[in-house]
Amino acid sequence: MCPSPVILDRDPDMTYVFIAIFSILGAFARYGQTLAVQGLLGRNFPYATLSINVLGSFLMGFLFFLTLERVSIPPSLRTGILTGGLGAYTTFSTFSLETLNLMEGGEWARAALYVAASVLLSIAAVILGAYLSRNLGA
Repeated sequence: MCPSPVILDRDPDMTYVFIAIFSILGAFARYGQTLAVQGLLGRNFPYATLSINVLGSFLMGFLFFLTLERVSIPPSLRTGILTGGLGAYTTFSTFSLETLNLMEGGEWARAALYVAASVLLSIAAVILGAYLSRNLGA
């Protein structure tokens, strides 16, 4: 039998447990996607991090609003998924470092393209995710 949401939220330590569990899953997903994308597209452009940031932004928009407005889950579980899982999965710190590497390598146009694509596609993905979570099956 699954514990009720009320019981889960009475134990503040559950938030930390959920963050830990979903952080592991998010990190594994990030690593797996990195290997897959680099294997498919190579390493001459940070496609893997770009795809992770865009998908992670979509998932953040979708899951944030889905669990806020349409699906009731315990706040501790929601925090675990959004903060732990997506926090470990997405990585703008890597984005920043890869941008610096492109700039230091004299690839200013590629760096600018990478920054613009990351920001614009991630914002579009979070908007799409929010829209779909609010309108799916409505």
